[in-house]
Amino acid sequence: MTGSHQFRPAWFARNPHLQTLWGKFVSPLPPVAASREVWQTDDGDDVTVLRASPERRDAPRFVLFHGLEGTERSHYVPALFRAAAERGWAADMLLWRSCGGTNNRAARFYHSGETDDASWFLHRLATMYPSAPLIACGISLGGNVLTKLIGDRSLPLPPTLRAAAAVSVPFDLERGSRYISQGVSSIYERWFLRTLRRKALEKASRYPELFPSPAVIARIRTLWEFDDLITGPLHGFAGAEDYYTKSSGKHFVEGARIPLLLLSAIDDPFLPADVLDEVRHAAKGNPLVQTEFVSQGGHAGFVSGTSPRRTRSYISDRVPTYLAQFVESATDASRPSHDATTAIGGHLL
Repeated sequence: MTGSHQFRPAWFARNPHLQTLWGKFVSPLPPVAASREVWQTDDGDDVTVLRASPERRDAPRFVLFHGLEGTERSHYVPALFRAAAERGWAADMLLWRSCGGTNNRAARFYHSGETDDASWFLHRLATMYPSAPLIACGISLGGNVLTKLIGDRSLPLPPTLRAAAAVSVPFDLERGSRYISQGVSSIYERWFLRTLRRKALEKASRYPELFPSPAVIARIRTLWEFDDLITGPLHGFAGAEDYYTKSSGKHFVEGARIPLLLLSAIDDPFLPADVLDEVRHAAKGNPLVQTEFVSQGGHAGFVSGTSPRRTRSYISDRVPTYLAQFVESATDASRPSHDATTAIGGHLL
């Protein structure tokens, strides 16, 4: 199903890089009002969780998965948390391992195909709040994880998960990895690698047998190299190519088991535009999937507004509006059903 393209980019931010960077550097929002909690995973590691809960335990719970090297300061987090609060929803965000302010204790990190932690988090929330419907949103890497989780029919979903939205998904990880190394887009790659290398060096000091030497890590200059030397082998893949092939979200779109909105911009500087044509074709085979691929918007940008002083995030408007239809007027008879929903949690790597 193809959605109507309602997004209108701000006239002063039509460039894809302005769209991508506006919320972080030009017009950042105040930090989100939420509590931070540390939860222990099933394998004994720690993750940080950001939570904003109303008094009603049966209130819908908006679950957010962030992008590569994202944090609670990522520009879309306060916008989406506030949008959830305006609707009376709770909001919960899992900060991927190593993204909570300190490096996690285990040797492993997180990656674009890491569905175990996302599944564990959703199932734990479902157990804690059995009468609360869950709705989920993933941004960039988090959107790829969520798309894979929803579309891989071998993975369990909690029965209270009603619908999801995935924004600016890097649907083809191999082509995206090569694309972000070219031209102006390479500035984003260098930005990501600054923190990724630092984290890898710290872990290599604790787990030298699992990581390349510090000299090799320091010489990594592309995300492909990082994934080939670290992400892939550390998480059970043969290397970058194997990791990308098995984890790319485009392979799981057609298998989606719950309503899923895919929101992306054709001018996304992280991904070749023709990848979205493949995703659109795959989505045609599943009536639960709605694609909204707009011509402009950058990567997780979607800045609208009439002046630089009056901007608004289309993400914080569109995503809650889409998800609301599945929790605010749902009845037991109309709730979407999906298979493999009875198991609680998945095995962690």
